[in-house]
Amino acid sequence: MRLCVLGAGAVGPAAAALAASRGHGVAIWSPSGRGTAGIEGGMESEGAVTGRFALRVAAGLEEAFAGADAALLAVPAYAFPALLPRIAEALPPGLPLLIAPAASLAPLALDALMAARGAPAGRAAIGAMATTPVTARRRAPGRVFVATVRAAVDVAAVPAAAAAEMGALATALFGHASPVAPSALGAGIANANPIIHAVLALTNVTRIERAEEWPQYGLMTPAACRMMEALAAERAALAARFGVPVLGLEESLHRANGVPMGPLAEMAARIAETRGAVLGPAEMETRYVTEDVPYGLAFYLWLARGQGLAMPVTEAVVTALEALWGRDLRRNPLLHGLDPAGVGVALVSGYGRG
Repeated sequence: MRLCVLGAGAVGPAAAALAASRGHGVAIWSPSGRGTAGIEGGMESEGAVTGRFALRVAAGLEEAFAGADAALLAVPAYAFPALLPRIAEALPPGLPLLIAPAASLAPLALDALMAARGAPAGRAAIGAMATTPVTARRRAPGRVFVATVRAAVDVAAVPAAAAAEMGALATALFGHASPVAPSALGAGIANANPIIHAVLALTNVTRIERAEEWPQYGLMTPAACRMMEALAAERAALAARFGVPVLGLEESLHRANGVPMGPLAEMAARIAETRGAVLGPAEMETRYVTEDVPYGLAFYLWLARGQGLAMPVTEAVVTALEALWGRDLRRNPLLHGLDPAGVGVALVSGYGRG
């Protein structure tokens, strides 16, 4: 197929390399224009995907979409508020788009934007991937290191009935299994990163502030893991209100890293042994807080308010991180105009789809 990848940080180029390694033609576009500098002649991939892969660099969204059979949006969640309106304006109605990860209610927000712009009722579905098909780091402008290729990624869709179709598309592009999630809400709250990253940031804030090197899996100690498990229990209760199953943290780590199932702290220690020192963030402007709290934990609290559900541990963690970082971490423009008590119907049918 012909895939266009929107996003050129680390995950976008890595997913592009993975798709190209499977025989697909890939175009890549950077919202800022900076991310594609240095890859005009192709991308060198190391790690779990090895080789040099030809990528077509698109100068604009229209050029990226031209001739494409599918699109993948792979940007940090904090980029969604500015980027989704641009995509809604340019996305061809027949082009299926996968969002990875589908944090917050990004697929539903995009569908609402497209409906408001008069997109036809029969437009293609929007796929909601619970996480990215790869984990990666950008080593140089023309080189990316693919740390892992995921074995499975839950996939939902807007409208919900298109989930199997969008899962089959993701599998064809990237090779992973695509268990069907019942709605984009499931994909939006299935990612374990907001829970794991928020606790790591909270318990290692002085290391982050002093720009120290610290091994994040090695510091998932039993005490830190207890807090993660308490957050995960509240998330599971929230998901149950919507009839949406979510993976436990142990299953998420198993899928992402291939380590045997067991107590969370023991799994983290095993990852540290097998993967070496995967370093945590070393600056306060880290997505572990700036992305994973507003579009993760604070999003859970927004949903919970609509259901009259208390999440005291989640509330406490968000409040503590706001005090430590000295800023509002609850602002999420994706949710403007959406009703937390009424998202259930929209998740099933989308907006303006008849």
